[in-house]
Amino acid sequence: MNMSHSHEHGHGYAHRVHGKLNRAFAVGIALNVTYAAAELAAGIWYDSMGLVSDAGHNLSDVLSLVLAMTALMLSDRRATVRYTYGYRKSTILVSLFNAVVLFAAVGVIVAESVRKFVSPTPVDGGAIIWTAGIGVVVNFVTAWLFIGEKNRDLNVKGAYLHMMADALVSVGVVVSGIVISLTGWTFADPLAGLVVAAVIVMSTWRLLVDSLRLSLDGVPSSVDADEVCRAIRRVDRVEDVHHLHIWALSTTESALTAHVVVENPEEAVSQVVPAIKRSLRSMGIAHATIEVETCRRPECDCCR
Repeated sequence: MNMSHSHEHGHGYAHRVHGKLNRAFAVGIALNVTYAAAELAAGIWYDSMGLVSDAGHNLSDVLSLVLAMTALMLSDRRATVRYTYGYRKSTILVSLFNAVVLFAAVGVIVAESVRKFVSPTPVDGGAIIWTAGIGVVVNFVTAWLFIGEKNRDLNVKGAYLHMMADALVSVGVVVSGIVISLTGWTFADPLAGLVVAAVIVMSTWRLLVDSLRLSLDGVPSSVDADEVCRAIRRVDRVEDVHHLHIWALSTTESALTAHVVVENPEEAVSQVVPAIKRSLRSMGIAHATIEVETCRRPECDCCR
């Protein structure tokens, strides 16, 4: 009874969180679409290729948010005969996509900054300040929408980092615009670009590593495989555990399969397996499949 209530409570909590995040994504998408449209219109009006190209960049933010929101919605869909785990892993794929896009953006920023160092061009500091200033507000507000869940969901963290990276780019542009307006030193623009690129790499590296690990069915960083093994062995009547596999079903859910050696298989079904699953749930692993064995197998790849 308690286990069922806990299961329902977990699903209810996840449903509420997903509803809140869907609203946050909708607001973020609306903000960025409006900003990109306004920037595009201003670029056409003032015949500024810089504003037009930046509007295109901001549309990539909208794509990132749309993909993250789509993955979140797909993760709630029921499993099918062909997709027996449902579509939960789409959240992992989108977080990896966001990480790759951010690193690609770093490459573009560095290349453009180097080009400006080699061939400096006159820049209108005032126009830069106002345009980028609006971008700072839009991107920071959008990032703030996800700050509550960014450490619980890698997919949300990817969207958050994407918006924070753009906010930092805009801050760097504002600072460079002020320096250019006051001193006329045009090198402030590419220098700010390189500093921002370094900050993006440092903040995004962990997202890339974690996303790659989960996409390869590696053990999530939030789970200690050795501690999981020890926890299973601490359960009464468990003699050993081997063939332990832990992987991510999504950016928020983990699964496990294991072979457990016990003395009495009848007791295992009614007492040992439920005790193991309770222990695993306390460690953040809600989906566990336990195979019971009654003898040790020296040839097995036991966890250590």
